[in-house]
Amino acid sequence: MVHALHRDPDCIFCKIIAGEIPSKKVYEDDDLYAFHDIAPWAPVHFLIVPKEHVESMVQVGAEHAALLGRILLLAPRLALEQGCNPYPEGGFRIMINTGTEGGQEVPHLHVHVMGGPRPWSFGRTQ
Repeated sequence: MVHALHRDPDCIFCKIIAGEIPSKKVYEDDDLYAFHDIAPWAPVHFLIVPKEHVESMVQVGAEHAALLGRILLLAPRLALEQGCNPYPEGGFRIMINTGTEGGQEVPHLHVHVMGGPRPWSFGRTQ
């Protein structure tokens, strides 16, 4: 059964998911949308976001467990497809910022996947 997902009309990620703001799509299914970060911190840097508007990890409940599991299972596959080198010599970083002090800039749960050949550090590549 398909149900309407909660969407925030003022949220930039909800607008990207709806196609109102362009993005460079990496992946999409009924529940998830992945796209390249517009200000990458690494040679490979994309976001995986739930289509349902969930503000942060603080708002995640037991009903989101399967969705979070799917995100974490999807991340390695997409990382390889986007150019990360295979484990163990290669790899990637998964990061979820939560709240202002946690570095969250957009109030819509999103998972950063970053990787690619080093050197790169925790900072902008461009």
